[in-house]
Amino acid sequence: MSTEPMPDLPPELKVHLTRYQAPPGLKRRIGYLLEQQATAPAPASTARSAWWRWFPLAASFACGALLAVSLMASLDAARDADQVEQQVVAGHLRSLMAGHLTDVASSDRHTVKPWFTGKLDYAPPVIDLADEGFPLIGGRLDYLQQRPVAALVYRKGGHTINVFVLPAPAAAPAATLHAVRQGWQLASWSQGGMRFWAVSDVGRDELAAFVAAMQSARS
Repeated sequence: MSTEPMPDLPPELKVHLTRYQAPPGLKRRIGYLLEQQATAPAPASTARSAWWRWFPLAASFACGALLAVSLMASLDAARDADQVEQQVVAGHLRSLMAGHLTDVASSDRHTVKPWFTGKLDYAPPVIDLADEGFPLIGGRLDYLQQRPVAALVYRKGGHTINVFVLPAPAAAPAATLHAVRQGWQLASWSQGGMRFWAVSDVGRDELAAFVAAMQSARS
């Protein structure tokens, strides 16, 4: 209600002027209505608008989380492969330095293959590649990825090729992967449910020819 001063009216009008008196409780009711309006839920359209404003941020967060999980999985896989490569080279060096190249020395695969029976929980394939220029000279037990594995030993001229054979995990890549570790040539591949790691000081092309000959003989 207005609190402005009453205008200066003639005396005869002031006598007969009717003044309005606000009913009791009006101020309280007005305050109550204002409070109800302030606490009322937003209309559905306003709520949807607010949700859509947050949606891009939520989507970006979800994509970032998926990317982080994928990156961590890739890093774990790369770290595991790096550890296996180190173990393969270490096993190759042990066989050359300790004079323990073979446990069974033979160029006959029918002698080498049965030797592993009962020593491993799988049967490693033993292949004779003498006709391809990579004669078999024997085999031995070695240790890789926290388990005993078969190591097959081949020759190429004066060079030794160690081939570590173990059961392949379900996600093992079938394609041949080449790497160089501490000056040694490495190749790895999966075939017929087995995982192979070949290591030698031969050239990359010679090791690739050896791998191709072994894969062809197995297929």
